[in-house]
Amino acid sequence: MSLDTNEDHGDHGGHHLPAVDDWPRGFGEASWWPFVTAVGAAGIYVAAALFVLGRGEESIVDPVLGPAAFAGSALAFLVGVYGWLYHAFVVNFWERGTDRHSGRTLRFAMLLFLGSELATFGAGFVYYFFIRAGAWPPGNLPHLVSSLVLVNTAILVASSFTLHFAHVALRKGKRNRFLALLATTLGLGVVFIGGQALEYYEFIVNEKFTIAEGAFGSAFYGLTGLHGLHVSLGAVLLGIVLVRALRGQYSAGRHTSVSTASMYWHFVDVVWVFLVVVLYVGATV
Repeated sequence: MSLDTNEDHGDHGGHHLPAVDDWPRGFGEASWWPFVTAVGAAGIYVAAALFVLGRGEESIVDPVLGPAAFAGSALAFLVGVYGWLYHAFVVNFWERGTDRHSGRTLRFAMLLFLGSELATFGAGFVYYFFIRAGAWPPGNLPHLVSSLVLVNTAILVASSFTLHFAHVALRKGKRNRFLALLATTLGLGVVFIGGQALEYYEFIVNEKFTIAEGAFGSAFYGLTGLHGLHVSLGAVLLGIVLVRALRGQYSAGRHTSVSTASMYWHFVDVVWVFLVVVLYVGATV
């Protein structure tokens, strides 16, 4: 599956391929990389549960089991993401192109994928609304709506605008403007991830608010962590797009992967705004 229209056939253009064939071999178009990624992601949630069960004087499991499970699951997740992204977004570019019909198909496939992502976040919000219907607040809540959250939100919203206008510039043939805005978008995404890590540090170290702090703690870190993971994956996608853009692999008539990556990035931005309204502001009222 290639991501761009009217790409040249031929060899790999001197590009070194770390894994020419998908794994395992002999399955045609089937791929195990999404399965490996899903197993790793599921293991992270299991590790979080083991971590909670291992806390306290009367822990149910060995306290080391949670961190060990997290390390193994994170490794499996990263390996799966690498294989999935590489074979979906990189390797086939050097082999063949797609026609206009295939470009529309890929955009429709991204919409289906975002539908599944919407269901995933929806399940998390349903859990939050369920605990929100009970006695509130559930213990002492930290100061959630801070200047850091507001600045981080502004950064992520701004990144949607820069990516949109980068795509517009590409379709108008303004390559330099496209590259500048695309690089700016990636930079803003990285800053947002750093801001969320700083927020976690403030909550965990300074305010002693962890995932083990009752139902709200699990909902807060579950939803914000899931979103942070999606932003990180989006930054990886934008990084791949930026590298390809620097190599001159996009034009006004060849930008399918830019479109699909943009759809994903705008989706995580909208989810974050909804998350701030419901989880940050909503928890205080």
